[in-house]
Amino acid sequence: MKRARRRHRTSTAALRALWPALLVLLAAAPLPAAAQFNMVPPPQCPPAAPAASTTEADYRVEASRHLYECFPGRVYLGALPPLVYGVVTVEAEIDAAGRIAALNVVRKPAAEEVEPWVVAVLRRAMPFPAPVNLPGGVARFVETFFVDRSGLFQVHSLTEGQQGVPPAEAATPLLRAP
Repeated sequence: MKRARRRHRTSTAALRALWPALLVLLAAAPLPAAAQFNMVPPPQCPPAAPAASTTEADYRVEASRHLYECFPGRVYLGALPPLVYGVVTVEAEIDAAGRIAALNVVRKPAAEEVEPWVVAVLRRAMPFPAPVNLPGGVARFVETFFVDRSGLFQVHSLTEGQQGVPPAEAATPLLRAP
């Protein structure tokens, strides 16, 4: 009996000694969803033709379609889940050649790894359709990315909505006039 108690004390003491090392390993391990955001695949889009858009709102849709063409395997098909992993809003200036002249993250996501991934997606998708019909041949491209935990995304201008929210309900104002 004494021998069994002694073994139990020894194994408990060993576990207590290993506990700090285990905590360090767990803290250093990446989160499960972070792996999807470590790299951006090469774009699969053909060279972009000049944009036919005459307004920035139309250009936004054209540039978003270009992103979907470049990364078809990363586009979330269908309605988004009720909670998305990261929401990022970016503002980019697209020059006459379709390159990003300036890029600013307007809304940062709660999940830190999503922001650099979205920025990398935008940079790899260059050149965008050249905004030849816009004043000065320059476009201000503002887009919100909805990123799922799986690493798939939708953009606001082309979103298919959200699960559990009927389109009519989403468009209904919260307060109605009497």
